[in-house]
Amino acid sequence: MHPLRPAIFALTVLAAAATANAQEGGVYVVTYVDVMPNSVVPGTSLIRQYRDVARKEDGSVRVEALHEIGRPNRFAIVELWKDKAARDAHVAAAGTAQFRDKLKAIANAPYDERVNNGLYVGPAQSQGAKGAIYVVTHVDVVPPSKDACMDLLKGMSADTPKDSGNLRYDVLQQPNRLNHFTVFETWAGPEALDGHAMAAHTRAFREKLAPMAGALYDERFYSELE
Repeated sequence: MHPLRPAIFALTVLAAAATANAQEGGVYVVTYVDVMPNSVVPGTSLIRQYRDVARKEDGSVRVEALHEIGRPNRFAIVELWKDKAARDAHVAAAGTAQFRDKLKAIANAPYDERVNNGLYVGPAQSQGAKGAIYVVTHVDVVPPSKDACMDLLKGMSADTPKDSGNLRYDVLQQPNRLNHFTVFETWAGPEALDGHAMAAHTRAFREKLAPMAGALYDERFYSELE
């Protein structure tokens, strides 16, 4: 064996490990926001302002504001922060506190924030495609089925990016409830999403997941808030 090959192999392994650790160090936050039906306009303005400010903060990797399709008073905010320190600084910022205070006056349901770690995360998209459909799914399984669910989600994270029109497929996991997951998807349009729903691997995933479920399979469809 060439004397340099072991060293090159070792460096490759270390680089891969460093990449994995960097990904694991990121903090993902998924927040569901529900405002009163007569407060859609101020709610939209408030969330847009929050997104724009958060994107400029130190340690902000990605902040996306989404508007639920068919439910104009419901939104989702999906954030990725470089690390816990960056996210803690964001939470402590005056602008974040002001956003939450203003939101209380028009809220239709409690501010539902889920902090996650990246479990199976694909390449980040710098910008969403125009007309894209975003899907946020909360997957809750009974605790003894956690590992089996992770295996299913790992398979989906390998198969789904091969589907036509898929732009992103990320699987997140709540560190305080390891049997709770969030699946975040981006699709080029309705036809791509429908094709994925009818794909053999998607149908098999749903069938195998059903006996493990600890709650309703909560799948919501969004467009990006402009």
